[in-house]
Amino acid sequence: MALTQITEYQVLYSANKFPPHIWLKNGTKPIGQLMFMPDGSALPADGMSGGQVNLYYHLEDFQNAFRLLSGEKVVYLLYNGSGPGFENGIQTSPDPLGNLP
Repeated sequence: MALTQITEYQVLYSANKFPPHIWLKNGTKPIGQLMFMPDGSALPADGMSGGQVNLYYHLEDFQNAFRLLSGEKVVYLLYNGSGPGFENGIQTSPDPLGNLP
């Protein structure tokens, strides 16, 4: 799973020990979730669990991710792998727009 369109999302802002997260779907298929950990904490490595992607962000990034998902017509989940050197996230275009300096 390198790039998958997100067609639906659901926000869960738990009232207990679970961190806030946003579930992501493509059609009827769950494809992953964005997990928001306490600001300043060490983030776990992004990874796969049960065929779904788990991406980790700090809580301060929650509003940015929510705005992107709710404000853009089309958003994609990008997952290249776990560990150093792999870039993962959400993006607004399926195609690279060119090389960044």
